[in-house]
Amino acid sequence: MHYRQLPAALTPLADKFYRAQRSPMRTAPGAQVWVAEQTAIVAALCLQPVAHAHWLTSLLVATPQRGQGLARQLIDAAQASCHTPLWLFCHPQLSAFYQRMGFAAADDLPQVLAERLARYQRSKPLLAFTR
Repeated sequence: MHYRQLPAALTPLADKFYRAQRSPMRTAPGAQVWVAEQTAIVAALCLQPVAHAHWLTSLLVATPQRGQGLARQLIDAAQASCHTPLWLFCHPQLSAFYQRMGFAAADDLPQVLAERLARYQRSKPLLAFTR
């Protein structure tokens, strides 16, 4: 397995992966896009810079590769490169998944993320985590 950050010109490959997995996820302009590849992309995530850290969005592992630790390895590779804390929002049913990867509940979010979380929580239950 190979983990790497995609150059900006290749980020459409991650969007193609998300579409192939029938996911509504998409890359965001200005985000770091990281992928796990065998012969093709089998996992992807985005890191958006925010408040001297990064916000983890759009994490997806292809169904056949789930349960093999790819999400953790991809997150580890991305975080090692950026050397900053990571923040994320997730549905309550994913709490244990992220806690197993070393994330902890975040009570003190940067203002920009706290405002975004409050907006999102108007329509869906989300929790904030950091690592």
